[in-house]
Amino acid sequence: MKPDAPALPATALPIRLEPGKPPVLSPPPLPDLAAARTWLAERRAAVRTELLRHGHLLIRGLPISRPEEFAEVRDLLVERRAAYKEKATPRSAYGDDVYSSTDLPAAQPIHLHNENSYTLDFPGLLVFGCIEAPRSGGATTVADVREVLAAIPPDLVERFRKAGWLLTRNYHSHVGLPWPTAFATDRPEAVQEYCAQNLIGWEWGADSALRTVQRRSALVRHPVTGEEVWFNHAAFWSRWSLEEEVLDVLTMTYGEDGLPFDTAFGDGSALTEEDVRLLNAAYESATRRESWQAGDLMLVDNILSAHGRDAYQGDRKILVAMGEPVTLQECAPTVEPASGPTA
Repeated sequence: MKPDAPALPATALPIRLEPGKPPVLSPPPLPDLAAARTWLAERRAAVRTELLRHGHLLIRGLPISRPEEFAEVRDLLVERRAAYKEKATPRSAYGDDVYSSTDLPAAQPIHLHNENSYTLDFPGLLVFGCIEAPRSGGATTVADVREVLAAIPPDLVERFRKAGWLLTRNYHSHVGLPWPTAFATDRPEAVQEYCAQNLIGWEWGADSALRTVQRRSALVRHPVTGEEVWFNHAAFWSRWSLEEEVLDVLTMTYGEDGLPFDTAFGDGSALTEEDVRLLNAAYESATRRESWQAGDLMLVDNILSAHGRDAYQGDRKILVAMGEPVTLQECAPTVEPASGPTA
């Protein structure tokens, strides 16, 4: 049983559980999209219950082969769509609020994280769909952040509980996303207005360079189950999660304070390499992975589960849609959001 897990009703869904893998639901053979829609619609409530129980759920092999078919299935499962704010990674847009999961290079793994944990509202549900599976690797990794929280040393958890976490971003033209892409505007005054409304500190440098800083809670409670979870990008965007060679190049190019992303405790205290090692070890202990197959659908409760990506070989086409927006204040943050470090 998960820490603080509430009692959830049993469902009749034939969920397959295997060590090291996400729970898998395999429907009977479905001849076409109409049959798949009917099958999913009849089981929507049970699927959402299992999602609360496990934090993520892989539905295996639906007759989905195009973005518009994925969008139709998304609309069965998602009541409200969520916006993608303060963008951090390149994505391709397929229309109708359907995107590529990421366009980062295939050889680059993506560490586990909760989508948009640094914004004041964020998607509560992520829907991934496999249109083309890679030749090898490329799993969308998942980890129940209730388990992650339980695996972090209590003294480190308590520091984050009291201080929160701090995110600093430097927007460069050649590394990460430039600020016009991240904020979907080329008007500096629009960026400043957004930052002021969303408790983000900002500073302009030479040649329209932008630096932002924001403090957020590292722990929140799920708005439905009430469970406390680990919910942040503190390890994902820490300098200590970078390969040593990459960190050296970025530091030499942009300086110690110019990294595209870096994190700290919410009071501004530095995270040590050992702190981040312990956080990443907790993620690793909870990580689950399953190779994609065409037609697979992965549902991720974005507050109960972190997600990432393994490196891969071959062509890979994984779609994503975001829904069920939730505000930070609905999640009982342990510290209030702020536009900079606070004691």
